[in-house]
Amino acid sequence: MRIFTPATSANLGPGFDSLGLALKLYNEVSITEQKISSINIIGEGSDKIALKKNNTFVNIFNETITSLNGKSLNYKFNFVNNIPFSRGLGSSSSVIVGAIAAAYHMAGFKVERSIILDKALQYEHHPDNISPAVWGGFTVNIVNNASVYTQKADIDSNLKAVVVIPDEPMNTKQSRNKLPSHYTMNECVSNLSHAAYLSSCFIKKDYDNLRLACIDKMHEERRMSALPELFKVRDVAYANGALMSTLSGSGSTFLNLAYQDRANALAEILQAEFPKFKVKILEIDNDGFSIKS
Repeated sequence: MRIFTPATSANLGPGFDSLGLALKLYNEVSITEQKISSINIIGEGSDKIALKKNNTFVNIFNETITSLNGKSLNYKFNFVNNIPFSRGLGSSSSVIVGAIAAAYHMAGFKVERSIILDKALQYEHHPDNISPAVWGGFTVNIVNNASVYTQKADIDSNLKAVVVIPDEPMNTKQSRNKLPSHYTMNECVSNLSHAAYLSSCFIKKDYDNLRLACIDKMHEERRMSALPELFKVRDVAYANGALMSTLSGSGSTFLNLAYQDRANALAEILQAEFPKFKVKILEIDNDGFSIKS
């Protein structure tokens, strides 16, 4: 079997730990039974010996399939990792969701997305990345009694993501430690209102108001201060047709959304302005993970 799990962009400005978007950049894992377990990695992490000795995907897969069948067999795992590590594009969520869904499939169980999502929450306690990896599209998420409740909106094909990927990673835990333990009433109200309005814009496909909707007062600029070039990325993006420009997850990637007829020009300008960074144009994934036997 092969499983494809998309990259994701979380928070989207004001939707801290609750809003997310799936992107057409996939990690692929092929799994076959064999007498001796083995791991092969292409792409991200292929030079890291530790990933073959202690692989998170394999560990979660084995834990899950053992819980389902009472035992785990030996498998050959072939990884094609396209999602960059520690760049705010949901690489860890891709691993978690992919491993659990693959285990359900290999164990002969029905792969129910709501169940996969709730199981993934045990490994990743915030649903903003794992939910779009499961459902695709734009997702609004809350957690209640260890279950994730999601509202999803498909995104029009004429909307593209122009992502700017710096050469420096950002550690999510360290990035979260930069945030204050308390917020003012004004900051809370601002984020609540903007997150609600942003959700409405995506659901109603009112993309022209995304720039206003994505204003954040809680986390984004505090995290961006670790890599000040990101402030210029946002300025350049907005000056050249971006509909919204936000830190992707905890960074360091910056997510810019643009209409299709502006995406190529925006990408070229951003690449010229930031030659040390990678700039990619990605389509929005509306389907979430997929399994091919």
